[in-house]
Amino acid sequence: MSTQSSLLPAGFDALAPFVEYWAADTAAGRARCRDLSDEASRVAFYNAANELVPKALACLDKRPLDQLDESEQRLMRLVLSFAHVAMAVELQREEEPRHARYRPYMRITRAPADL
Repeated sequence: MSTQSSLLPAGFDALAPFVEYWAADTAAGRARCRDLSDEASRVAFYNAANELVPKALACLDKRPLDQLDESEQRLMRLVLSFAHVAMAVELQREEEPRHARYRPYMRITRAPADL
């Protein structure tokens, strides 16, 4: 059984509490996480990840995507989810609920990150 800290590469323990919800396997799953999340959970994830994203990208850039181990794959999925959350937190802010009403009409079925 893995511990919460072994879910991610060393140095990213602060993101471990977010793995279960935010590390969705597909772009559609990550979009759904954003759609179903509330403002408090988006802001908590954003605040925890914001300073770690550059370090995460540097870590992930060390190997080709198809050679990432499971913990690195989870970290990559968190970084991809961060992109969804950053839009809501940084740009849309209090307008996020208004924008969320229209997202069901723009379904993500597949994205390059899923390949």
